[in-house]
Amino acid sequence: MRNIRFLTGMAAAAAVSVFVSGLNMGTAAAEDSWCGLAYDHSMELEYAQQFSVDYYEGGYVRLTIAGEDEFLLVPEGAAVPEDLEEDVTVLQKPVENIYLVATSAMDLFCSLDALDSIRLSGTDADGWYIEEAKEALEDGRILYAGKYSAPDYERILSEDCGLAVESTMIFHNPEVKEKLEEFGIPVLVERSSYETHPMGRAEWIRLYGALLGCEDRAQEMFDRQTQRLREIESSGETGKTVAFFYISSNGYANVRKSDDYVAEMIGLAGGTYIFEDLGDGENALSTVNMTMEEFYAGAKDADYIIYNSTIDGEIFTIEELLGKSELLADFRAVKEGHVWCTGKNLFQETTSLGDMIADIHAVLTDENADEDSLSYLHRVK
Repeated sequence: MRNIRFLTGMAAAAAVSVFVSGLNMGTAAAEDSWCGLAYDHSMELEYAQQFSVDYYEGGYVRLTIAGEDEFLLVPEGAAVPEDLEEDVTVLQKPVENIYLVATSAMDLFCSLDALDSIRLSGTDADGWYIEEAKEALEDGRILYAGKYSAPDYERILSEDCGLAVESTMIFHNPEVKEKLEEFGIPVLVERSSYETHPMGRAEWIRLYGALLGCEDRAQEMFDRQTQRLREIESSGETGKTVAFFYISSNGYANVRKSDDYVAEMIGLAGGTYIFEDLGDGENALSTVNMTMEEFYAGAKDADYIIYNSTIDGEIFTIEELLGKSELLADFRAVKEGHVWCTGKNLFQETTSLGDMIADIHAVLTDENADEDSLSYLHRVK
């Protein structure tokens, strides 16, 4: 049965998120019913603040994104409630033939063993560093259907797409979202990048667990990562400062803002991000470009530097690093051999944020950290 999308009208009241002791208790925690459905319980979240999940009798599930976009999962064979508010998107279970554009979500689907629910991708095979996704595109189990700004509507419609999962980049091309909805394809905009805590991003696996009906597996995967984090937090601060950056093609140092989740991961790993008050609240971007002179002044005395390979590509030698800027030769971390580089899989493997933090912690606490035991960092020699 094709999913239903109500495109007219607006609800009279916005959804309300209830927060108790830092836990998002769901939009329905204070309600007995909603749209004629009897409320049962809400998913209790540990870190995430950008979504909520509420359960109703009869197997109905309400997903709320950013307190405003609402979806109702309707059990297979069950009726759509007659009193449903007009701006609620209806998804009939099982949700199938997904067009996945938000790259950060792919790892979550793989971890849930739910790759077969994805039929279409907004990234082609050569853009994936997640092996399962790459292989699925290469053997045709998943088809490339165009990037977020230029989807292949004909292919998407021919594959009976049940849901498009977009990143917030879609807001730069609102006409694409409108066109998909015009064709009757529901659109869920993934907002994990708006989470203030790194583990809030990882907790989105629980939203997809609810969407796909595998909440227990999602909880298990999330618990594994939170346990890694607790083990690290119990060991305390390292007293080490860290710079995280890459050199752009025009010679600027691209660094993370002080309130970015990468800076937060460094803190959770026991380190201190070298730029303590950089660009907080200036705009929605997570990075800032600095001249090399500005970067030198701010980061030359950092105990460790981590080179971000995601855009510029991986480096393996100090010679390669200095080829990007000779100024780096005077950095304390370069002189002392404390230079590391990320793998290109760093930002696609959202499920393993606890493991990423553990890698950073291992580097900061062990002068002779074993690269073979790390998943996301390698030493630049």
